[in-house]
Amino acid sequence: MERYVRLLFIILYLGIFPVASAQSTEDEEQNPLREFQDTQLASDRFDMFFGSINRYTINSAYDWLDTVKVYLSNAQKTNDSTASRLYRVMQAQLYNDLGEFDKSTALAKELHVILDSLDINSRKIVLEVLDDNYANLQLFDKQIEVRKQKRELGFTQNVAFYDIYSNLGLYRKARNQYIMEVKPTIADNDSYGLARYHSKVGNYLRLDNSAPTALSELKKAKAYLDVFINDISTEKTEAQLFESDLLKAEIEGNIAKCHVMLGEYETAIPLLENSIEVLDTSSKNGHKSEVVENTLYLADANLQLERFTTAKTNLDIEFENISILQNIKRNSLLAAYYDRVENFRNAATYYKRNERIKDSLAQKQSAIIKQQLVTIVANEDLENSQRLIDEQKRINELARSEMKAKDERINLVFISLIFTLLGFAGLVYAYLKSIKNQRLIAEQKHIIENALVEKDSLLKEIHHRVKNNLQMVSSLLSLQTKNTRSKAAIVALEEGKSRVKAMALIHQKLYQNDDLSVIEMQGYIESLINSVQSVYKKGGHNISITIDAEGTELDIDRAIPFGLILNELVSNSFKYAFPENDENGKIYIHLSKNGDQGFFEYTDNGVGLPEDADERAHSSMGIRLMNRLVNQLQSKLNIDKQQEGVRFWFNFN
Repeated sequence: MERYVRLLFIILYLGIFPVASAQSTEDEEQNPLREFQDTQLASDRFDMFFGSINRYTINSAYDWLDTVKVYLSNAQKTNDSTASRLYRVMQAQLYNDLGEFDKSTALAKELHVILDSLDINSRKIVLEVLDDNYANLQLFDKQIEVRKQKRELGFTQNVAFYDIYSNLGLYRKARNQYIMEVKPTIADNDSYGLARYHSKVGNYLRLDNSAPTALSELKKAKAYLDVFINDISTEKTEAQLFESDLLKAEIEGNIAKCHVMLGEYETAIPLLENSIEVLDTSSKNGHKSEVVENTLYLADANLQLERFTTAKTNLDIEFENISILQNIKRNSLLAAYYDRVENFRNAATYYKRNERIKDSLAQKQSAIIKQQLVTIVANEDLENSQRLIDEQKRINELARSEMKAKDERINLVFISLIFTLLGFAGLVYAYLKSIKNQRLIAEQKHIIENALVEKDSLLKEIHHRVKNNLQMVSSLLSLQTKNTRSKAAIVALEEGKSRVKAMALIHQKLYQNDDLSVIEMQGYIESLINSVQSVYKKGGHNISITIDAEGTELDIDRAIPFGLILNELVSNSFKYAFPENDENGKIYIHLSKNGDQGFFEYTDNGVGLPEDADERAHSSMGIRLMNRLVNQLQSKLNIDKQQEGVRFWFNFN
């Protein structure tokens, strides 16, 4: 009765009260059904219906179905065959969304008969609806025929069997075939595709009772999806974001189900609740089934935690579509609930219900599975046979071509034999000469290798002596410091000594390395920090210093100016950044090099630069020195004043 009243209201809205209905308060918010009704052309309504990602948010599928029936009736009255076909396609999709698969199949089969008269989008939708209906009705042989037609029309590239195997309960076979068919088609940088792939593999593992392994795959899927969602370099449409949210909810739901299987109920409950809330916004039958499944797992978790009232509330939810297996699980949970609350009569009732369902299912299911497996195997064998025939044809063609080429080669053999005999004599001569050349090359190689070893030894000795000489200069500066009474002169000598030590460290690292061309910067920076700390004995020892330069190597031409720059920065931080207390002091040093491009960053959380820092920069020895050194690296020193501390950074080649 209620549906007839609603239908009458829609007719009044369309034909009698267009002005009055326009004054509805619903106009104030976006209403897909209202927009659908306001659209004039059937083709535009069709595009809007299938383009809407949330058409059931405000109005139910029943509201949409009633509206489409009115438009279909009007189109049939006016003999508008094109519009009638479009509304019938929408009607088939609506029955599918409502879970009335028999009605949807009947409509889709009628449209399938006139498939050639439909536009390309309508054809694809009709075949997709039939595919989904046959899957839900377990008519897998029909589903395979539809998929073959989709391949012939170019909608898919091959006939997939993995989801059919999954529906038959053959999860391991489904997983193996899915990996074999889908993994090679996904690019390494396709984060969304990899998320869907690992989600599917993880779900197959979960269904195969391999919860720990499934959990690992599902977490990997979530990580890939987070990369896709957080990638700000790629603009995403509203539909892509909506699908991403649904996939995330699907992954979180499967992760939660793994936790329930492992007995980790507290961890599972919030994930299940969030997954149910998001998936409930989807119109897809697969997501509706997931909502039912997640609700049953949520009831199981609450039951295990002895939250009986919450568990019973979960189990009392009336779902529009629930599969036989889900109904069995629901009955089992209800029986367990009544056992826990000591209502044994009700518990026995649900146990008996399950026994009747299982007996009926056992009789039908084995025959169905046998029939479907024979169909699938037969189809696979047929396709394999066809591939073998095509391969044999190709081999026969190659054999014929080879026979023809062989006849031509025989004619050339006699001619080539003469040239071969003549060439043989030349080869003997060339062979003898090559032996002589190889001996000469081996001797020259031995001489060059010895020369290289000697050169490396000499270079190491040179770097060692340079380091010793710089240490001697540092010692002389220390002696001069002790004999100097001027405080400014002492500071200048200490700074000079620190800079000399920074250069000496470069040469020390070089003669200690096997490779004399580059310096490993992580170890060098650590040694340099220790050297600077030894100069400033009263400060710098409580500062937390983070160095991020692992794996970065520089040649000597870049390492020396870089070492002097870092020496100036660290010295300034020790001297000026923390004048009162360095207990909470932090210094962060980052150096990286990717190919020809390098990046350096230095920050501390000290008092920062003074307000007249720009004016002092012209007179400051340290700033001027750093600017010149950065110029040697063909770059420019950048200084950012922060709320706490200061940041120095530059790029270099």
